[in-house]
Amino acid sequence: MRIMISADMEGATGVTWTDDVVPGTEPWQRFRRLFTGDVNATVAGLHAGGADDILVNEAHSAQRNLLLEDLDPRARMLTGRHKPLSMMHGVDSGLDGVVFLGYHAGAGCDGVLSHTYLPNQITGVWLDGVPASEGRLNAALAAEYGVPVLLVSGDDTTCEDAREYAPDAALATVKECVSRYAAICDPPAVTAERLTHAATAGMKLAGHGEPAVGAHRIEVEFDAAHLAQAAAVVPTVEQVAVRRIGFDAPDMTEAMKAFKVVTAIADGAVQGKYG
Repeated sequence: MRIMISADMEGATGVTWTDDVVPGTEPWQRFRRLFTGDVNATVAGLHAGGADDILVNEAHSAQRNLLLEDLDPRARMLTGRHKPLSMMHGVDSGLDGVVFLGYHAGAGCDGVLSHTYLPNQITGVWLDGVPASEGRLNAALAAEYGVPVLLVSGDDTTCEDAREYAPDAALATVKECVSRYAAICDPPAVTAERLTHAATAGMKLAGHGEPAVGAHRIEVEFDAAHLAQAAAVVPTVEQVAVRRIGFDAPDMTEAMKAFKVVTAIADGAVQGKYG
């Protein structure tokens, strides 16, 4: 069984604020170890459930956060940026399942470090008219290749979101949201056991399914008009409101590639303190 772990960091054990996930800070160095621990606990559970080929796709920021030297040897790691499918690169390689590890709530929603792709410039994303977190977007991409979501981990708001887009997936809550920058956190020994158990349970869903291919529409709302204007220069992207753009794509793969371009351009249009 070939399984991929898409590993984000905001939803990792103990993470609650910006410096915890910003490369180069002292807190980030600490939480890299906890993040790697979450991955290893998940690898152990997947292996116990029958996985024999596990790829960990680094999905946070510069995508160089996990400690390879501490990685469970039963897994391999895809690290570094500029992967065509970003957080989900490898989903088209004949997988039997994917894990969304350390995920978080979407932009404009309550949740620890909630956002969608950009830290704070995006206030909302909609997939086919439905509010969409990174989890929902990535689940739709996985469905296009017939890959089931086996497990979602993060704070309680993340798991509530996952119940809608991956209702059969196992869930592992590692912290309870108090605010965007505060949470009630369980210690690593507790979350490791929870992740391992959930990963083993999630393996019951593993197996290649029927691909769900079809056209999709994504709309993105920004916190400033000039970001929508900047993104609207992309061919096929239209400005549908003062701070909102939208585009149609023939399938989810193309939709996510376009979304990646839109967010990159918007991020480059941010200017100093005024955004």
